[in-house]
Amino acid sequence: MKLLAAFGVLLFASVPAHAQAQAPAPAPAQTAKPCEELKDEITKKLDAKGVKGYTLEIVAKDKDAEGKTVGTCDGGTKKIIYSKTAAPAETPAKEPPKS
Repeated sequence: MKLLAAFGVLLFASVPAHAQAQAPAPAPAQTAKPCEELKDEITKKLDAKGVKGYTLEIVAKDKDAEGKTVGTCDGGTKKIIYSKTAAPAETPAKEPPKS
């Protein structure tokens, strides 16, 4: 009986270890997406949200640029920078002349 119990314990203990060994490898964390393709995707998302007055610029990964990094592309060698553009100053409406 002890032999049967020991065999059962070994059988059940080895099953999870065997299942872990056959787990699929994780997918690559980052795929090399072309910069223009990613920039177009970001532009569409911003336009869909109604964002106005911005620029997206593709720069080298290590270049200092004003703005916020919103994506990386070309295998991490470049980044896309989002910057707000200055809104045109609104001219106040002229009051009609007083009579």
